[in-house]
Amino acid sequence: MYKPIGPIVAASFLLTAAPAIAADLLVHRDLPYAEPQNKQQRLDVYTPVDGDNHPMVLWIHGGGWITGDKTDYIEVKSRAFSERGFILVSINYRLVPAVTIGGMAGDVAKATRWIHDHAKEYGGDPNSIFVMGWSAGAQLAALVCTDDSYLKAEGLSLHDIKGCVPIDGDSYYVALQIDTSEPSRAADYLRQGWGDPQSQKAFSSVLRVTRNKGIPPFLILHVADHPEPATPGTQLQSEILAEALRQANVPVEVVPAAGKKHLTIFTDLGLPGDKPTQAVFEFLGLQMRKPASRP
Repeated sequence: MYKPIGPIVAASFLLTAAPAIAADLLVHRDLPYAEPQNKQQRLDVYTPVDGDNHPMVLWIHGGGWITGDKTDYIEVKSRAFSERGFILVSINYRLVPAVTIGGMAGDVAKATRWIHDHAKEYGGDPNSIFVMGWSAGAQLAALVCTDDSYLKAEGLSLHDIKGCVPIDGDSYYVALQIDTSEPSRAADYLRQGWGDPQSQKAFSSVLRVTRNKGIPPFLILHVADHPEPATPGTQLQSEILAEALRQANVPVEVVPAAGKKHLTIFTDLGLPGDKPTQAVFEFLGLQMRKPASRP
């Protein structure tokens, strides 16, 4: 999706049975969500100390499908969600070249299955699962929340997702993004797993949207006035995805984030006074007030 922002140094934690404990937050690290176990198929659970039946948010990191980690800039986000009564589950997933985009989407679905099955063990509500992601993670979030084959493979359906929040993604319609990118950028996309028209169609969430599938409501965030020439497509891609959802009668809101760059819309998420953060929690609150959607 985007040129990787480079490795982000984070503390390394050993897998232990006991959670890390902060004053207002329990942290369970490196829990495997797939068998056989793979170090890239692990997740961290950040949960409020008290209470139960907390809604759960699955977070998908970015990094151009070739890098990134579940701990990237997660501390502020985990506390912001915990303070509002949400459990944040941040996942790692396998990357190019080990798997295709479809393999990554499959990992997101497996992690969703794990969250659904283990929610109550961590004080969560298995019927209130949201999916969020930034950059490459936004593309994966939108794909899993529009193409029901990934969740069906794990015994779930789109009705098991209460809402989807992709943040500043540029690959909801892959072929268009490749066609409108400068040659070096287009070459990057092809190397990152978009090499043939069939894959470009299969992994484009815009083309997976149809009526009566149970697609959850969407909040789509994007940088309002993109200052970075290398990544101008997030607004156009967001608008195209939103229109496809509207045509399928799926509730959708698009929020342009003024004054943000591709990185800062992510790093600032969770900070007090941050307008995209406010939009996220308004959306989550609205969906929590709605009854569960079932076929």
